[in-house]
Order: sequence, then C-alpha cells, then structure tokens
Amino acid sequence: MATTSSGLRPAQRAERSRITQQQNQQGLSYAGNSLTRSLNNGQQSLSRSKEAKPPSSSSRRSVTPTSRSHSKDFDADNDPGRVRVAVRLRPRNAEDLISDADFADCVELQPELKRLKLRKNNWSSESYRFDEVFTETASQKRVYEVVAKPVVESVLSGYNGTVMAYGQTGTGKTFTLGRLGKDDASERGIMVRALEDIMANISIASDTVEVSYLQLYMESIQDLLAPEKTNIPINEDPRTGEVSLPGAVRVKIRDLDHFLELLQIGEANRHAANTKLNTESSRSHAILMVYIRRSVPEKVEDDISSQEKDTKSSLPVVRKSKLLIVDLAGSERLDKSGSEGLLLEEAKFINLSLTSLGKCINALAENSPHIPTRDSKLTRLLRDSFGGSARTSLIITIGPSSRHHAETTSTIMFGQRAMKIVNVVKLKEEFDYESLCRKLETQVDHLTAEIDRQQKLRERDKYELEKQLQECQDSFYETRMNLVTRSEFLEKENTRLEMDMKDILAELNCQKDQNSLMRDKTAELEIRLKQSKQNQLENSTYQKVLADTTQMYEKKIAELIKQLELERTRSECAEEQLEAIKKQSGDYQQLIQQHEMENSKYQEALADTNQMYEKKIIELMKELADEHARFEGAQEQLDLANQLLKDYQNSMQEQEEISELTLKLQEMHQLQKSTLNELQSLKAELEDQIREKETISEELNAVREKLSAEEKRRKTIEQELVKLKKSAPEGDKDFEDKKSYMKENIRGASVFGTSATLAKSGPLRETQSAQRATIAKICEEVGLEKIIQLLTSEDPDVQIHAVKVIANLAAEDINQEKIVEEGGLDALLTMLKSSQNATILRVASGAIANLAMNEMNQGLIMSRGGAQLLAKTASKTDDPQTLRMVAGALANLCGNEKLHTMLKEDGGIRALLGMVRSGSSDVVAQVARGMANFAKCESRAIIQGHRKGHSLLMEDGALEWLIANCNTASASTRRHVELALCHLAQNEDNAKDFISTGGLQELQRISMESSRDDIRNLAKKMLKSNTMFQTDMRSGWQ
Repeated sequence: MATTSSGLRPAQRAERSRITQQQNQQGLSYAGNSLTRSLNNGQQSLSRSKEAKPPSSSSRRSVTPTSRSHSKDFDADNDPGRVRVAVRLRPRNAEDLISDADFADCVELQPELKRLKLRKNNWSSESYRFDEVFTETASQKRVYEVVAKPVVESVLSGYNGTVMAYGQTGTGKTFTLGRLGKDDASERGIMVRALEDIMANISIASDTVEVSYLQLYMESIQDLLAPEKTNIPINEDPRTGEVSLPGAVRVKIRDLDHFLELLQIGEANRHAANTKLNTESSRSHAILMVYIRRSVPEKVEDDISSQEKDTKSSLPVVRKSKLLIVDLAGSERLDKSGSEGLLLEEAKFINLSLTSLGKCINALAENSPHIPTRDSKLTRLLRDSFGGSARTSLIITIGPSSRHHAETTSTIMFGQRAMKIVNVVKLKEEFDYESLCRKLETQVDHLTAEIDRQQKLRERDKYELEKQLQECQDSFYETRMNLVTRSEFLEKENTRLEMDMKDILAELNCQKDQNSLMRDKTAELEIRLKQSKQNQLENSTYQKVLADTTQMYEKKIAELIKQLELERTRSECAEEQLEAIKKQSGDYQQLIQQHEMENSKYQEALADTNQMYEKKIIELMKELADEHARFEGAQEQLDLANQLLKDYQNSMQEQEEISELTLKLQEMHQLQKSTLNELQSLKAELEDQIREKETISEELNAVREKLSAEEKRRKTIEQELVKLKKSAPEGDKDFEDKKSYMKENIRGASVFGTSATLAKSGPLRETQSAQRATIAKICEEVGLEKIIQLLTSEDPDVQIHAVKVIANLAAEDINQEKIVEEGGLDALLTMLKSSQNATILRVASGAIANLAMNEMNQGLIMSRGGAQLLAKTASKTDDPQTLRMVAGALANLCGNEKLHTMLKEDGGIRALLGMVRSGSSDVVAQVARGMANFAKCESRAIIQGHRKGHSLLMEDGALEWLIANCNTASASTRRHVELALCHLAQNEDNAKDFISTGGLQELQRISMESSRDDIRNLAKKMLKSNTMFQTDMRSGWQ
C-alpha cells in the first residue's frame, strides 16, 4: 500500500504535509489522520482502477488557488456492484451556533449536481462528487429511499446487501440508521424502514426473516439481544469464505412491532457515553444482521440455464440473502472529545478498527493483491460488503462547523475512496435440499406405509387362503372319513344282504320242496277223490239193488230211497265242492258242516226207519256207517287240502317278499353304484383342490417375490435419501435442528393431563387453542403414523410425550378415525396392559376416553378387551387423576346399550363402582355419569321391548350406592344420581328392590325436592305409572 510521493499531485502533497505538521504540533496519535494519510498515499493509483477511465488532460485539477475539483465521472455508475456513497450534512446545533458565529460553513452542498465543495479558506475550495448529496433539511424517508431501499430490494431478490454509516462522532449516524421514531413516525431510521419493507414483501407462510443484533466493543463481539454472550467468535467457511457468527442469537421476526421491541432491547444494551462532542456518543460499532430465506416460484427460475432446467427442474429453489446495517462508532480526536480512563481505551479501539477499515478501503481501491481484512474484527465482518459479493450503500455524515475541518476532510476522502470499490454481486440461489429431503421422507413414509398396508393385506389374504385351504383340507379329510365309514358300512351291508340272499334262496329251495310235496299230496287227494267217486258209483248201484229189494216196503221205504237219492245228490254236490275247494276253501268247509248236519239228521231218520226193519235195515245202517266213515275221511282230506292251500298261499306271500327283497337288493346295488360314482366325484374334487392348492402356493410365491422386490425398492429409495442428505450437509443440519425443536414442542405442548381442570377464563382458552395448533402442526410435519410408532418406544419420556399428543388429537372428532386406522387404539390398549408408569396410564386412559365418545370406537374397544384393561388399571392405581380418566372411559362405554352385557361380564361395572374408594369428587362425578348413561340406555331398551328382567346394575350394588349418594354436595353428581334412579325405576322388575332398599322414599323426595323440573316430572311419572309403588305408598299412608 506504500507508494512514492513523487507521483502525487502538488495539491495532494501540500495537503498531506499540512496535516502532518498539524499532527506534529499537537503531539497526539489521532487515528483519523492516519486514515487520511492512507487515503492520500493511494491517490496515485486512482487512474489504475478498473472501474474508472484514465484521466485526460482536460480532467486534471486546476492549479489556480480559486478552485480545485476532485470530481470525476465514473463509467461504472450503472454498475450495480459499485459501492454507492451518499453524504448527509448535519444541521448546526447550539454549540456550532455559538462557537462558529463569526465563521462560514466549511461545506457547500450542490444537491442538484450531486457535488460537495469543501472550503479550506475564503479563496480556496475543493469539489467532490457523490452518488447523492443530502442537505440538512433532507427527510429520513428520502434518505432511506435513495440509500437503503435499492439495497433492500436486492436483498429481497436474493443478493447480499450492506448499508453503513460512517462519520465523525455527533454527525447523526445513529439518527440516520437506528432512530425508532416512537413519537414521530417520520423520524424512523433506515433499520425500521428496511424491516417494514421486508415484512411487507414476504410471505409469512413460505418465507422466514431472522435478525441478530451485535456490537463490536473494544474488539469484542457482544450480542445485544443476549448480553450474557460476549466475545463471540467469527467463523469463516474455507470453501466459500462466508463469515458467520454461530454463537449469536437469531430471532425469527413475527411482525414489525416484534422487531421494534428487539431493537429497543438492543439499544438499551449498547455502550454509550457523554463526551464533549456528543452527549450520547456510541462507544461501539452496532451491526444489525437480517437473514432472509425465500422460496422461489417456478416463474422466476428463468435465470437457470436450460441444461440445469433439464436436469434439476424438479428440485425446489430457495434464495438466502443477508442484509447488514452497520452503525459505526464515530471517529474522534482525544483533545476535542476529552476522553479519559475507560473512554480513552474505548476511543483507541474505535479509531484502531476504523483505521483498519480505511486500510482495506485503500487496498481495494488500489487493486492491491493483499487486503488486510484480518487486522480487525470489523473488517472481517465487513469482508463481503467491500470487495465481496454484496450490494453496498455507504452514507457518510459530516458537520458544517469549520472547527472540524480535518475530520470532515477525512470522512469525505473515505467516501471518495469507497466509491472506487466494485463488488461482484452474486445471486445466492441454491436448491432447497431441506424441503426436498422432507418431501422425499414424506414420500418414503407414504411408500413404507403403503408397503406395510399391502403387506398386511397380503398377509391377511394369505391367512384367509391358508384358512380356506385348511378348511378345505379339513372338509376333505372329514369327507374322506365319511366316505370310508360309509364304504365300510356299505360293504358290511352288502355282506349282510348277500347272507340274507343266501338264506332267502335256501328258504326258497325249501319252499320249492314243500311245494313239490304239496303237489304230490294234491295228486294223492285227487286219486282219493276218484276212488270216492267210484265208491259213490258203487253205492248208487247198491242203492238200486236195495230199491229193488225194498219195493215191498211201503211208502216209507220209498221216502228213504228218495232221501238216499237226495243224499246222493248231496254227495255229488260235495264232489263238486271238492273240485272247487282249490279256489274257495271257506265255502266248502261251510258246505261240509251243513252236510254233516243233514247227514246226522239222515242217520237219525234212518235209525228210526231201520228200527222197524230187521237185519236188512241193520245192514243198511252198517253200510251207511261205512259211508259216513268214508265221508269223514274225505272231510279230513278236504281239511288237509285246505291246510295245504293255506300253506300254498303263505308260500306265495313269501315269494312276494322275496321279490321285494330282490327289488331292495337291486336298489342297494344301484345305491352302491351311486356311492362309487360319488366317491369318484369326491376323488376328482380332491384332485381339483390339490391343483388349487398348488396354484395358491404359486401365487403366494409370486406375492413373496413382489414383497421382496418392493423391499429392495424401499431400500433403494432410502439409500437415495441418504445420498441427498450427504450432498446437502447444511440442509441436514437444519433438519436435525428442526427435529430437536419439534421434540421440544412435543415435550411442552400436551396439557391433556390437566385439561379437565382448566378454568373457563379467556387467556387459558387461548393458550389451549395455541397448544392445539402447535400439536396439529407437529402432526402435519411428523406424521400421525410416526407419532403412533413412538408409543412403542423404549424411552419412557418419548412414550409420555407421544401419548400426550395422541390424547390431544383424539379430543377432535376429525382425528379419531385416523388414529384408529393407523393402529393408535391398539397401541393405547397395549400401553395400558404393559406399562407401569403412572403418567402413561393416566394419559392413555384419557385418550381412550376421548376415542370412546364415538359409537364405532366403543365396539372396537370392547371387542379388544378394553373394558378388562380399564378395570385392571383402576384396580392397580390410587391416583385420582388416573381413576378419573378410567371412570370417564367406562362412563362413555356405558352409553351404548349393545355393550352392557359384555361390559358387566368384563368387570367394568364393578370397577366403576369400586373407584369411588378414592373419595375424589371428580371420580365420583364420572361414576355417577356412567350410572346415569347405563340406566338411561337400559330403560330405553326396555321401553322398546329389546330387553326384559332385572337391571344389570342391581347385581353389583349400584342401587345402594345411588341411594347413599343422592344428597351429595356436587350439583352435577347429584343430577346424574337422580337421573339414574329415575331411569332404574322405569323397569317394573326393579320395583321390589326399590321398596326394600329405600329407593322409593328417595324417588318421592326427588319428585318434590330436585332442582331440575325435568327430573322432578320424570320421578312423578314413575311413581304414578308403577302399581307396586302406588300400593306401597297407600299402605304407608294408612
């Protein structure tokens, strides 16, 4: 940075020698003079600057004593990277009016030409050009719009920016930058106006604004928003050279009022002191850092090259920019400020840092290969502002007094040198790997959930198929066993039938033998009949002979002959009857009987007639006796023939039975054939089932292969996610920070454990709504499925916070179905079953109570053993809060009439009544509510005809408890008890219990003394409608 003085212009050398002599005379080490010398020593290299053209002969400064001009037209005026410098003149104050009353101002402003003339004396002046010149009457708004607003707009577009004020102490730097404007809004400084513009141009939903407020005090960086943080280190990225302060507090801005509060806090913590030059002199450099993060819409991605669009168009883009507003402490001369002691030390450090800044400005203006940014922490912090990639605006403040001519000259030369610096403005636009990471994680979670859901469906299908297969196998085995049994039975039956057929054939053979015997006997009988005919013929001949011999006898013999002829006729009829006996044996037998009777009469008549005759008649009688004997033999033969006919008829019936058995045998044969056909069809079905089993096995193998492929795909996605995280370490760090912040929110968000005891005051309701909003936000960011998975964590703290979030979510009806679908109900029941932690038991019971408000969830809770788990939880704890949650859950379940029997069998009613042992009024209130719900639903079912008989509450002593607590102090508990008694009284089967336990008297008291009209009317109705109550009351009156 050192140069020879031979190349300096004469006016510059004269100025430098004058300043050097003045310093030697005063004998003080004023850092501002060293800054001036550094500026003047580098004046020779102005012509070498890249941003300015070489000066022509016409642009050289005139050597006449009347006017000297340092003005120079910059070719880089339109360059957005050049440092813009504006000068602002402070109005005269009271001290200036008194001290410089006889002197003119040393500064003359030409704002329309953007020039400033610095008078050395009445005949000599120097002219300087700036980007803007503000008079003492310039408003704060105009200063902001000219100096800072372009920088703010660039920052909003994604560029870094710096607004800095430089000048002598007491010239209005803090007024220009940090004025709050509490009393007058028009006096607001650049800081407030810049934040107002930023907040008006961002989206709260997608963009973030954070601020840090620091001071550089005696070469120590301190946090004005957290005064306890001192000597904060500076970190530089070795790759990008970016400067960061990790120890500084970053506060996210909600609105402008929030920023004003932070600014007031910072100003209160900033070091200031009273000197001769300024009553409120800043003793430190204040630096406001504003960090802006904006998401870039798709329409503003035109700056990306077409190649990048092809490869990375799907990645979200974010722009991160930083705005520095630097309020430098004023340079001062020790003899003028009168600083002593600590003020002297502060002044030394202030001047040292400003000197280092001046050296860096000189080096940058001269394009020096070495920039001494490490000489001071101030220059390290402003590394990006001068010679970096930020868009920088500098406002220098000066005073009009001639007493401070040297300080004004130094300030102006600082501004002139800064105007030569050109920064390379860069758009800080990067891909939003953090958002992409969250998006990919959401997709991975969704795909994982889908895979799990598909896997569950496949497992369920597999289970159903296996179940069906098992059922088919069981049915096949059963059918096979039945067929085997039936086949064995048929074989036995077939064997039995064969044996029966053999027996029948044997009997048939015997019957044939008998039939042949009968035929033989019949033939013999026919022969005997022929012989009988012959005998009859002989008898007729004998009668003729007898007639011839008895002609001598009188009419009696003739009559006897006639009788004999009649007998013969009868014999012939008997022979005819013998021939017809084969057809009708019964008629023949009757004829035989008649013949016997007539024969007996004939014998008597013959005996009478034969008495008159002698031997002939006796002989005739003998012949008649012989005839009679023959007739009896014929009769016996007829009887035998009749018996044989009957046997023949019986044999014919047996033949019919044999034919029937033959038909049955044929039917059995056909049944055997059909059974064989059915067995063959069952074998065919078995083969089909075996083939179907093989098909199902192949499908299961295909499903397993698909699951393995999806598992590989999920692992591939996870690996890609890991690669993305590695490629964006900053995003991963921010993501980890966000996860820890989420965990803190989870630990501080849930208030379920005490939500029931909150008062109805406005502030508490607002707190509760804010907490619910926080929980909803956590649920959206993390996902309900992950929160439910945390319920199975081994860390009790994680379980507690997760179950609190689930409990709060379950309080909203819209979340209950999602919680149940994602397995939240099963997880809560598992926690009740396995956990021993009192907090987990309490909050899990409360979450189940919230879910039990839904009728569908009530059925699920009961079907999964929820009532038993709640009863066990009530039996193993004495904590009133836990008992209140358990009682609330059981009371909600009591409101479903379909679950009453199951609830009683699972011990829910007994557990509900047993919880009154705690003595807590809240627990007793929940028990009373459960009794009222149970009795109300039960009475409705009885009225509708769905239920009959005693109430289920009677068996567990609920009526005695209700009667004992009718006069409790709590109005709500008393109301529920009275309602329960009234509804129990609607069941006529409970009337005897009411009368025996004193419930009728309490019902009468309720009808007269209850505080609610509907309960009184209901009690009166019960008393009037129940006949047993009426009878008992009448007997009591008598």
